[in-house]
Amino acid sequence: MDNVESIIIEHLRSIRADISTVKDDVRELKNRLVNLEAGQATMMQHLGHQAGVTAQQHVSYDRIIERIEKIERRLELQ
Repeated sequence: MDNVESIIIEHLRSIRADISTVKDDVRELKNRLVNLEAGQATMMQHLGHQAGVTAQQHVSYDRIIERIEKIERRLELQ
């Protein structure tokens, strides 16, 4: 009976060690996932900023075109 109990205890210790290893692996994977999500969020912010810059450039371009057209009308080039 003692032999059976010691075998069971040995197996339980082995299972406990395996679970501890799995917990460590899951913790590491969670940390890596958080880093990936943070990187993705940063990229999305940069893309949003780039979209804003592009929109501003379009507005500036449109204003320049309007000014050129106004100058052409005054000079009667059209």
